[in-house]
Amino acid sequence: MFFRRVPEVDPRELAERLRGEDKPVVVDVREPDETAVSKLPEALCIPMDSLPERLAELPKDRDIVLVCRSGARSGACTRFLIQNGFDRARNLRGGMIGWSRAVDPKMPVA
Repeated sequence: MFFRRVPEVDPRELAERLRGEDKPVVVDVREPDETAVSKLPEALCIPMDSLPERLAELPKDRDIVLVCRSGARSGACTRFLIQNGFDRARNLRGGMIGWSRAVDPKMPVA
């Protein structure tokens, strides 16, 4: 079966957008033990398995960036959101590992 790649945002681009006025909604889909180690500022923590029941918490009229450790889980969640009408959903390329490498090398990754 063929799967299209989901739209992505680069860690540096996200860092710049988070400093601006038109901030995207950041959704961290990792588990609570992972987000206890580190998370992006103002990130909404919704574990992957909880996402379907919490869709009402997300805006369809704003950019949404999904985050996990490496980008795999958040990629699947991005695809799920797009399939459910969230056309402005994007995956953070490389996840928290990518963020740590490109933006904040001191941030621990769980």
